[in-house]
Amino acid sequence: MFEPNEMQRDLIDAVSVFVKDLIGPTAEHDDAEERFRKEYIHQMGEQGLCGIATPEEYGGLGLGYLDYAMVLEEIAKVSASYAVSVAVTGLPQVILNQWGNEDQKQQWLPALAAGEHLGAFCLSEAGSGSDAASLKATAVREGDEYVLNGSKYWVTHGGYADVYMIMARTGGPGPRGISCFLVPGDAEGLSTGRKEQKMGMRASPTTEIVLDNVRIPAANLVGNEGDGFKVAMTALDSGRITIASIAVGTAQAALDVSGGYACERKQFGKPIIDFQGVGFMLADMATAIETSRMLVHKAAWLKDNGRDFSGTAAMAKVVATDAAMKVTTDAVQVMGGYGYCKDHPVERFMRDAKIMQIFEGTNQVQRIVISRHLKKAYTAPQG
Repeated sequence: MFEPNEMQRDLIDAVSVFVKDLIGPTAEHDDAEERFRKEYIHQMGEQGLCGIATPEEYGGLGLGYLDYAMVLEEIAKVSASYAVSVAVTGLPQVILNQWGNEDQKQQWLPALAAGEHLGAFCLSEAGSGSDAASLKATAVREGDEYVLNGSKYWVTHGGYADVYMIMARTGGPGPRGISCFLVPGDAEGLSTGRKEQKMGMRASPTTEIVLDNVRIPAANLVGNEGDGFKVAMTALDSGRITIASIAVGTAQAALDVSGGYACERKQFGKPIIDFQGVGFMLADMATAIETSRMLVHKAAWLKDNGRDFSGTAAMAKVVATDAAMKVTTDAVQVMGGYGYCKDHPVERFMRDAKIMQIFEGTNQVQRIVISRHLKKAYTAPQG
């Protein structure tokens, strides 16, 4: 059901060549130096890669999430950091497509889809990660404006984004008191706090964002007051497909490198892939990747066809990111000492894979989501 069609194969081939030429030469350097090149996003946007699923009328390609998943996998084979950038700048587009009014769509979507503007998604805070409904940042209505105060943590593109999609409290405690706002990157009172020093995804900037009496037009409210938590959760359902896709690409890249090495590296007079200890490890790696890819593609297909995809997206995120962590670790093992050194990219793939089990909802939270879907499915209707 999910075998790529001719258009998708052409798209995958074109993306693969383009991304290898654009990002490949600097991927290792940017990881080592923690350098983010915003111009790469603009160049990928010129190729349509930043607006895959955004409707054509707003500057996107108007394709589906299955196409999007395939594109992100190809980008991740070269750099998970820049694949995450494409996915994160896509989150405001997902939100605007579903929740934005026509004026907001016209104002923000074309530049985001073209890669001219970089988007960011701001939900987590110092004390609210998995418990996102406990966030404390506030937005107070004053006439035709809202005034935002507080701080946001773990913001991808912090300090680089042209627009931040910020969840802030407009009402009482809990999820119903949260609203969603579009905040321009140059808004007065918005500043960048500490930049995180990360183990992996080092070419992707992650910072704190500080909101100090940030005034924005009331028209920048997305949806209605109190919709913010629903906005964030529906966006994260889609985001789990994209992160799972990136995990598949990272794992595939690790297998490609370590599998090639195992066919060339000889010990005791034969390639090490011929030894069962190595050959079976590679077989398990390949099987885990293909399993993950199929589940990711199913979740994307369900979304594209208007079906309930939330539970399947959570499964895909768990399976693909857990597989990526194991596959990349095993790739280092296959390559031995060489795999542990920065001369080969598998150690970068391993470091990048770890965060995928954490962001867009930890895998422990995903299992809660899955179990709730199971409870709903197995609980007999009352009455």
